[in-house]
Order: sequence, then C-alpha cells, then structure tokens
Amino acid sequence: MSVAAILTAAGSGTRLGRDEPKAFVPVDGSPLLLHAAKALLDAVTPAGERIDQLVVTVPAGLVARAGELLTEACGSAVDLWVVEGGGTRQASVAAGLAAVRPEVDLVLVHDAARAFAPAELVARVMAAVRAGRDAVVPGLPLVDTVKRVGEQTADGDRPVVGTVPRAELVSVQTPQGFDRTLLVRAHAAGRGRAGDESSAASDDAGLVEELGAAVWVVPGDRRAAKITTAEDLVVARMLAADA
Repeated sequence: MSVAAILTAAGSGTRLGRDEPKAFVPVDGSPLLLHAAKALLDAVTPAGERIDQLVVTVPAGLVARAGELLTEACGSAVDLWVVEGGGTRQASVAAGLAAVRPEVDLVLVHDAARAFAPAELVARVMAAVRAGRDAVVPGLPLVDTVKRVGEQTADGDRPVVGTVPRAELVSVQTPQGFDRTLLVRAHAAGRGRAGDESSAASDDAGLVEELGAAVWVVPGDRRAAKITTAEDLVVARMLAADA
C-alpha cells in the first residue's frame, strides 16, 4: 500500500492583488506552496503511514521554479513530481492524477491555498480512508444562518425562498482523501466538464458523488481556511507565527 498527495498550486493570485500565482506568495518568508507541502509531509497516521509521493500542479512555465523550491525544502523525504496544471482545478487534479505511481492505492488532493491545514488533519483523512471510507472530506459546521434565494430582480435584490437547516450543512475543506481506483473512475466520468470553469467540479468529492458513491465527512480544522483575498493573508501570517 502506498499514499500519494496531489497538491494543486496552479491558481492565479488575482484576488490577492498579486502579479504572481497565489501559491508563490510568501508568508513568513516561505511561499504558500512550501507551507502546504510541509503539512502534507509531516502527517503520520496512528498506524505510522506517511505520504510516499507528492505530485504538485503549477501554472505553465513554473515547473522548474517550483521543482527547485520543493526539492530544496523536501530533500529526499518524498518522491516529488511537479507537473503543469490545467485551465481549471479539475483539469489540474486530472493532470496530477496521471502522474501518480501505479502502486499507489490512496490519493489525497489538497489545495495550496489551504496552506496551513495542520498535519493532524491530513493524518485524520488518511486514516479514515484506510478504515474503509473510500471518499473522505474534512468539514466544519456552519456558524451563519443560510438562506435559499430566488432569481435576482432588476434592482439587484434577491428574494428569500427558504431557510436551510444549518445542522445538515458543513463547510468542506481539503485535503480530501480517496481510494485511488474510485478517484480515477470519477475523473474519467467527469472529463467532459474539466475544460470549462463554468462546468468544472469545484472539488473532487463532487465528482465521486456523481458516480453515486458515498462520501464521508471527518472533523475539519479552522487552520485549513482557504487563502483567497489580501485580508486572508493577514490571518495566514498569524497562523504561520503560531506554527
């Protein structure tokens, strides 16, 4: 048995107000990419299992740069692969999945934008897959009331059509963990959607759900918050200081 992690780092830094891709934005002296990789490689399950292969997807033209950064940081601790990502997150994960070694039977998919997801969260997801849950996502209970709304009117307002029971909802994070065969099937079935941002899956669990397979939720972690805006970087610096 072997474990691979696909770390998606092919997104832009536009909403961060940066000219460089988000994963290369430094926090506490290191790019988000390296913070995320460290958490993955530090994870150890109660059974002593670690990630054996790390596949990182990056924007076109940045494969060599990312490879140098990661090789210096990771050394020989893991079998490192850096590949060019696609135009959507789904396409990038598919590119990473194609580079996973044949003997791997458990695959994690993680977003570099969730750079401070702690190692214990990574291990929790891995352990749940090993316990027989073929698709696992970390999730947090919602703290806000959620309303279902109707179509937007001419003045920009939208009518409330119902209140969604909050107890039935979670906010989903990464890393997400999968039986490798199931994840490959899910991406093959959803391949036609991958090239268009308007139709591409926002997470891999969604592709698995479309197969009719069960997806299970384990407790998430506030530190795995997604870094999207400049304000999020302020929180990220605080997390880095506490790491």
